Amino acid sequence: MESPTTVEPQALEHGDLLAHDAVPAALISMRDIWRTYEMGAEQLHALRGVSFDVQRGEYLAIIGPSGSGKSTLMNLIGCLDTPSQGRYWINSKLVSEMDDDELARIRNQEIGFVFQTFNLLARATALHNVELPLIYAGISSAERHERAERALRNVELGDRMTHRPNELSGGQRQRVAIARALVNNPSILLADEPTGALDTKTSYEIMELFERLHEAGNTIIVVTHEHDIAARAHRIIHIRDGQIERDERVEK
Repeated sequence: MESPTTVEPQALEHGDLLAHDAVPAALISMRDIWRTYEMGAEQLHALRGVSFDVQRGEYLAIIGPSGSGKSTLMNLIGCLDTPSQGRYWINSKLVSEMDDDELARIRNQEIGFVFQTFNLLARATALHNVELPLIYAGISSAERHERAERALRNVELGDRMTHRPNELSGGQRQRVAIARALVNNPSILLADEPTGALDTKTSYEIMELFERLHEAGNTIIVVTHEHDIAARAHRIIHIRDGQIERDERVEK
């Protein structure tokens, strides 16, 4: 793999997109995003004026040390939190001004989450765990079953559909979580430290799966503090002190 090459932040190249009524064409667009927390009489700026785009089909890693703001940025991308200032679009929808019910719909329709701790129901089979987002979306039982089976086959777990989490390895549990994230055909697969609970060999297997999913056309964003995991992506945004320190393409 060749050394990464630094690119200029896209937000700075498209000043016309900063107009208040402009709708960016990118899948994700963040413009001058701030997230400020009140700490008594003081203010803590976890993010300070972050701007970037993510195009459909990109494979992006967001990396930074503890306290850099990367987790805050992930929560904003995933609509788990809202910015204190700035504008954020997903798929041409201005989510930074949505209420809680609208954000919940965006999370269900547009974003597939993969977490370090898998977040699977212990007493449910792999198939039922994958079906859960479809239940919330009101999909019929027959279609849920068919789509969940297809998602599990896509992550090479077609022979583990009736197994419960305690009957699966850590890597298999993360594959179930990835199938669940993809079953609703989201616009974005958002993974938070997806290999943090896995050994090195299994971590590489999961990252190889992400590469195959990307090649199949999925947009993937991985948030990590591990440089070798970030290097598997095709673009890396480095966060430090609440700002984008560097935005680089990785030559493959």
